[in-house]
Amino acid sequence: MTDAQKTAADTTDTTLRAGDPPPDPSPAPVPLLEPREGIPPVTATEEALAEVVAAFAAGTGPVAVDAERASGYRYGQRAYLVQLRREGAGSALIDPVGCPDLSALGEAIGDAEWVLHAASQDLPCLRDIGMAPSQLFDTELAGRLAGFARVGLGAMVENVLGFALEKGHSAVDWSTRPLPEPWLRYAALDVELLVDLRDALEEELTRQGKLEWARQEFAAIAAAPPPPPRKDPWRRTSGMHKVRRRRQMAVVRELWTARDQVAQRRDVSPGKVLGDAAIVEAALHLPQSSHALAALPGFGHRMGRRQLEQWQAAVDRARALPESELPQPGQPLNGPPPPRSWADKDPVAAARLSAARAAVTALAERLNLPQENLIAPDTVRRLCWEPPAVPAEESVGTVLAGHGARAWQIEQVAPILTEALRTVPDTD
Repeated sequence: MTDAQKTAADTTDTTLRAGDPPPDPSPAPVPLLEPREGIPPVTATEEALAEVVAAFAAGTGPVAVDAERASGYRYGQRAYLVQLRREGAGSALIDPVGCPDLSALGEAIGDAEWVLHAASQDLPCLRDIGMAPSQLFDTELAGRLAGFARVGLGAMVENVLGFALEKGHSAVDWSTRPLPEPWLRYAALDVELLVDLRDALEEELTRQGKLEWARQEFAAIAAAPPPPPRKDPWRRTSGMHKVRRRRQMAVVRELWTARDQVAQRRDVSPGKVLGDAAIVEAALHLPQSSHALAALPGFGHRMGRRQLEQWQAAVDRARALPESELPQPGQPLNGPPPPRSWADKDPVAAARLSAARAAVTALAERLNLPQENLIAPDTVRRLCWEPPAVPAEESVGTVLAGHGARAWQIEQVAPILTEALRTVPDTD
């Protein structure tokens, strides 16, 4: 009997239990109100963690894994709660603040398949505390490949399993201690049915002939190295498109860097230290004093004198830079230029891209999956900007593989992309 069959949503004698068959073909979703064994205690000591490690090592089958962060509240993306569930072990809630090293747990379940929803979001913070899967099943990605229109966890559990998850605590400050009981209930329920969802999605992918595609995608996620640090992250400041002049860009850079240092030192979200909109306003107006800075939106009367002086010092540093040290507009391109400029730079490449996009769109619709999961748009752009000298399926496939496309993707798109390249011959 699965967790979905064992989990009860008991309110009255006529209320459906989780394992009951639906009374009609399209019943209302059953509210999932309580974990089957109740809310597990929060594991926050080494002694309690050792018990969890032993229990999960002795469990069987896949392991449902989830993590909660404090995005928007704290600096960085560290985990503040880790939830797990496995047959024979039940559920566990682990506090990574009290137990910052979970490598023993990671080793105990290292050979098992981990079931995560949107794995790429949680894997970085899990790796930071010593947990990394050797194999995984991503229920969100599985839903995309299977053609589901809505792939959030709540929507998937409702559409596939017929249960309604309460999602009211997804954006709370998970660094809060102690964690309130309703939050812990929500967290435990997030892993209650993950393995059931995994099993149902595997059946659907098998029915559609896409299970091997999913396995290749999951293997790629598990094997992917951590992404390199982003170059010039200050360029992603919201509203940056308004900043045109290099001196103004230097102000954004200095303020962004100063804000990041303060946020890291105080362990708070950078947006709570100083908003992006305020940084852009300061860049556009280039204030010459803290008094002038205080008159700008985002630097209002509630900001103290010391804070204003701190931000004005950053502006002054940018104002004092010699021309040679000002940032250049735009970022160095690593790849083709933006497609909007192709028609002027290389009309033949623009025509290739148009034909390739149309072919990918049509194939994605036939296969009932999102275009970006069929093949990364950036890969298509790179292929069309610098196609092989002789467009053949083998040479096109080699280019696709060089940009990270999986075998199943190459098998599906190499023929149509080859045909698209051939319909727009190079004029050289």
